[in-house]
Amino acid sequence: MSDNKMTATALNSLWIAILIIVFDQLTKFWAVSTLTFAEPVAVMPYLNWTLAYNDGAAFSFLAEMGGWQRWVFGGLALVVSTVLILWLRKLPKLLTVEVWGINLVLGGAVGNVIDRFLEGRVTDFIDFYIESWHYATFNVADMAITAGAILLLLSEFFLKPKKEKILKQADE
Repeated sequence: MSDNKMTATALNSLWIAILIIVFDQLTKFWAVSTLTFAEPVAVMPYLNWTLAYNDGAAFSFLAEMGGWQRWVFGGLALVVSTVLILWLRKLPKLLTVEVWGINLVLGGAVGNVIDRFLEGRVTDFIDFYIESWHYATFNVADMAITAGAILLLLSEFFLKPKKEKILKQADE
């Protein structure tokens, strides 16, 4: 086996994160260019496009804290992104559930950190609701982070133990 194959890592999968970042930024550009702030546009039952801005974290946590949270949440996202890239470097060059999960979280985190550093807030526009109850308005980056976290949990708590059990049985 050549040295290149031995040192190949899952960093080659960063195209997934890049696609998420591009799609997230394009949809946010569309929302800002097309929608009017806080005026819902019905898409289908239970779903509106509603332009909103989030100065805080998830569910507008700490949104009214004077602006320091922009830098704290932005910095935290950069630290998390660095950790995710280092994690990818340690994984083999395979498109596993774990690699997909890492890239989805990474792409979502970078998509939102771009907003934080450029605008001081995150642009949201997807408004899911049931009758008068509305979920927190979100964006493509938020969906990627959520899907990625679910994939990472699935990998860690279900797929890895199952693989380890199969390998252990094969050794016996």
